Amino acid sequence: MTPSERKPSSGFQDSQDSLWPDEKPDAPVQPLTREQAQALLARYPAMSPWHLIAGQVLVGVLVALLWGLASGDLVAVKSSLYGAMVAVLPNVLMVRGVFGPNAGRSVGGLLVWELIKICGAGALLAVSPVVVPGLSWAAMLITMVLCMKVIGVALLMQGRLKKNLN
Repeated sequence: MTPSERKPSSGFQDSQDSLWPDEKPDAPVQPLTREQAQALLARYPAMSPWHLIAGQVLVGVLVALLWGLASGDLVAVKSSLYGAMVAVLPNVLMVRGVFGPNAGRSVGGLLVWELIKICGAGALLAVSPVVVPGLSWAAMLITMVLCMKVIGVALLMQGRLKKNLN
């Protein structure tokens, strides 16, 4: 074959040529009808971010009570409650920004609010020794981490619930 007989190549192989010998092409995706989409949403209801925040508040208060019972120290309880606040307040701000009445639903908006949330949590951590005199770092940080883990646990539980429904 001479160079003039070759077909120009775009550098990409045809999709059929790129398949492994035992691989079959995927079936085309069919869009859902309105009824199918509504049935799917009814079967797997969305988790409310406000319920997650309520769960974080509940965990924060319970952990603060446990710190109070275990240590008998009011400063440890205050530190624990402040740790819960460090986890919850930036999330409230983010949920309000992302899901609020005037929120535009976009990936860029989500990233901006996530950045605001991270900066807000960092600022709350930076001023914690001033806000809570005699701060118990252990109480604050452990409570903060446990409050943040509420979201992960809720997502795990939701995934298991979906598997059990099927």
